[in-house]
Amino acid sequence: MPRIAPVDLATAETGVQATLAGVQAKIGMVPNLFKTFARSPSVLNAFLAFSDSLAGGSLSARQGEIVALAVAQANGCEYCLSAHSLIGKGAGLSADAIAAARKGKGIDSVDHAIASLARALVENRGQVSDAQLAEARLAGLDDAQIVDIVAAVALNTMTNFMNNVAHTTVDFPKVDMVLAA
Repeated sequence: MPRIAPVDLATAETGVQATLAGVQAKIGMVPNLFKTFARSPSVLNAFLAFSDSLAGGSLSARQGEIVALAVAQANGCEYCLSAHSLIGKGAGLSADAIAAARKGKGIDSVDHAIASLARALVENRGQVSDAQLAEARLAGLDDAQIVDIVAAVALNTMTNFMNNVAHTTVDFPKVDMVLAA
């Protein structure tokens, strides 16, 4: 049961209703996370603006999902892991690529660099080493991509923490948090 109840769309304030109607029109549903963020319209609007801005960055949708999966696993967020497993599949990630990203790895050198850097950022609270940055660059990541990975880690950490605090009800096909060996 959620510890922070999502807003009821029928009784939400007009501005929140309009924002969430826009989400519904864009993605075909209003995820429980968004309804939970809507408890603070400023947070909901900030999240949506940040998400939309990052979508125009240097990472592809597929690469963004690699970051989301690595971060969700590292932060123990069942909601985001479930959501991004489905979204990642839609963005072109295979089951093997999803499993690898969850482990902070990739199926090729670029995917590996993205997942590894994302995981290192979470585990080390942003304190990555010169060697870790050099490894990312050697795999082909440029500074714009590195900056976008840091931003994507921050955004995904926010959603992970919200779901972990709220105990948001998962409204995506649930994924087992335990990784197969």
